Amino acid sequence: MSQPSQTAEIRQAFIDFFISKQHTPVSSSSLIPHNDPTLLFTNAGMNQFKETFLGMESRDYTRAVTSQKCVRAGGKHNDLDNVGYTARHHTFFEMLGNFSFGDYFKEAGIAYIWEFLTSTEWLAIDKDRLYVTIYETDDEAFDIWHTKIGLPAERIIRIGDNKGAPYASDNFWTMGDTGPCGPCTEVFYDHGPEIEGGLPGTPEEDGDRYIEIWNCVFMQFNRQKDGTMLPLPAPSVDTGMGLERISAIMQGVHGNYEIDLFSHLMDAAAEILEIDNEQQSSLKVIADHIRAVSFLIADGVMPGNEGRGYVLRRVIRRAVRHGNKLGAESEFFYKMVAPLVREMGDAYPELKDKQSLIEAAIQKEEAQFAKTLAQGLRLLASELESLEDGDILSGAAAFKLYDTYGFPLDLTADITRERGISIDEEEFDEQMQAQRDRARDAGKFDVDYSSVIQVETPTEFIGYEQLSDDNVNITALYQDGNAIESLAEGSEGVIVLDRTPFYAEGGGQVGELGEIRSESGVFSVQDTKKSGQAIIHYGVVSMGTVSAGQSAEAQVLSSIRAASAKNHSATHLLHAALRHILGDKISQKGSLVSSEVLRFDFAYDKPVSQAEIAQIERLV
Repeated sequence: MSQPSQTAEIRQAFIDFFISKQHTPVSSSSLIPHNDPTLLFTNAGMNQFKETFLGMESRDYTRAVTSQKCVRAGGKHNDLDNVGYTARHHTFFEMLGNFSFGDYFKEAGIAYIWEFLTSTEWLAIDKDRLYVTIYETDDEAFDIWHTKIGLPAERIIRIGDNKGAPYASDNFWTMGDTGPCGPCTEVFYDHGPEIEGGLPGTPEEDGDRYIEIWNCVFMQFNRQKDGTMLPLPAPSVDTGMGLERISAIMQGVHGNYEIDLFSHLMDAAAEILEIDNEQQSSLKVIADHIRAVSFLIADGVMPGNEGRGYVLRRVIRRAVRHGNKLGAESEFFYKMVAPLVREMGDAYPELKDKQSLIEAAIQKEEAQFAKTLAQGLRLLASELESLEDGDILSGAAAFKLYDTYGFPLDLTADITRERGISIDEEEFDEQMQAQRDRARDAGKFDVDYSSVIQVETPTEFIGYEQLSDDNVNITALYQDGNAIESLAEGSEGVIVLDRTPFYAEGGGQVGELGEIRSESGVFSVQDTKKSGQAIIHYGVVSMGTVSAGQSAEAQVLSSIRAASAKNHSATHLLHAALRHILGDKISQKGSLVSSEVLRFDFAYDKPVSQAEIAQIERLV
C-alpha cells in the first residue's frame, strides 16, 4: 500500500485513521475564539473543547478528531518576527488532533500514535528515527512505551521541571494556575546526523536535527489553589500534530517551506512577481502570510487599528513590504488568494465561498499602504546609510517611521535585521510615552474652534442619502486651535471636509464616529460637531499621515448610525406617547440621543403615575 505524501492526503489520512477508531470528525472552529477572552486567536486544536475538558459542556461523543486552523501572530503567542527566517515558524498552521473526553487514556492514546506513524497501512515512518519524551515521574507512560510498544529505553527521555518551578516543564501541561492538567509525552523525528542538533533535554536541543511532531497530553489531575494535585474522575487525552511538520517528513524534506503546499504557493508568488523562485526568504513570508490573512478575513476579521484587526493589518503590511523588496510596483498580494484556494479550498470551503471578499479586502489595504510604504522606506534608507552591521538604529528614527508613516516597530525591525542592525527599543518606548504624555496634557478636544475656523463654502451634509463617500476633499486641518498642513500618526486634531456623511451633534443627538481615509493615512473620527457653517470632525490619525488638500474616503460607522437612528425614532415616539397620555401641557426640555442610550427631558405639572407610565410604554 502506498503511503500518503501530499499535504492534503496526509490531512485526510489522519482523519480517516481516527474515524476507524470510532472518533467523531469535528470541523475546525473559527480563528476567532468562542467565549474565551484570554485568546487573541485560536492557536491549538483543544481551544474549541476547553469547556468540555472543564466539565462545563457535554457533547454527544467522547472521541473527536480535527484538523484545526491556528494563528500565532500578536499577543502572547507570536511567531510573526520569525517567519521567513526559520524552517518551521508560521503565522498560520494546521493542527491535527485526536481527543478523548473521559474515554480512553494513556495506553490507547500512545498506541494510536504509534500505529498511525509506523504502520505500513498508514504513514510507515522508520521506527528507528523516532524518540519520545515523558514527564520525569510518569512511570506509567514509560512502561507503555517500553513494554507495550517495544521502544528501547534509551529512546525514551524523561524531562523534569525544566522551567524553574514544580510542574513547570516541557512535559507537563496546565490550562492555568488551577484546573485540569497533567503530564504529556512528545514524539520526535530524527532528520539525520548531517543536521546539527541534539536530543531533547540536552544543551543542543534547539538544533534542527530532532523535531517534535506530536504532543499527547494526559489530563489526569485537577490543580487546586494551594498547588495540590487531585485526580480527575474522568481523565482525558488532548493531542496535537503539526500538519506541515509531518508533511515534511513524508515528503523527505527538512523544512516546512519545502513541502508541496508551500512550494506551490511560492511558485505562484514568483510568477505573479515575475521573478525566479529560489527559496528566497521574502517568498516564504508571502506564502505564509497569505494563509493567515485569507483565513482571518474568511472568519470575519478585517484590517483595523486595534486588536485582531491591527494584527491582520501588520501581517498584510509585512507581506507587502517583502513584495516591494522583490520588485513589486503595484498591488500583488491579493492575487495570491486564488492559488491558496486551489491548494486549500476543498478542505476549507469558506475560502471558496469568500474568495472575492478576501481579494477585495487585501487589495484595498495594499493600495492604502503603498504610498506610506514608499515614503517610509526612503526615510529608513537615509537613516541606514551611515550604519553598518552591528550598529543600532536610534529609537527616535524608528518612532518617526511609526508616527509619520505607519510603520509598526516589528516592520522596521524586520528591515533592519536584514542589515544586521538592531533598534534602540528603549528610546522608541520613551518617544512613545512622551507622545502619550503630550496628548494627555493637551486634553482631548478642548479647543473652541468656533472663532478659529473660517470657510468660504458651507460644508455640504450628505448623510441623509449615504453613509460613505469615496471622493471628499480635506479642505482644512487644525490642531490645538491652529491651522496646519498635515497630521501624523498618533496626533489628535480636527478635519474639515467639503462635504460629509457624518451627522454633527445637534438636536440632542451626538456626533457620529467613523474613518476618513486618504491615500497616505487614516483619521479615526471620534466626534462630529458644527462650527458656524462648517462641520468639523474631531479625532486622531490612526495610520500614516493626512494632509490638507488631499482627496479622501469618508465612512460613517454604520452600526452606530443604525443604533442612533433607532433611538432617535424612539425619542419621537416617546414624545408623541407622552402628549397622548399626559396631554398637550407637557413641554420638552431637552434630549440626548446616542447609539447606546436615549434620554428625554420634559416638564409636567405633577408626578407621573405608575399606571400612566405603563400606558406610555405600551404605546411606544
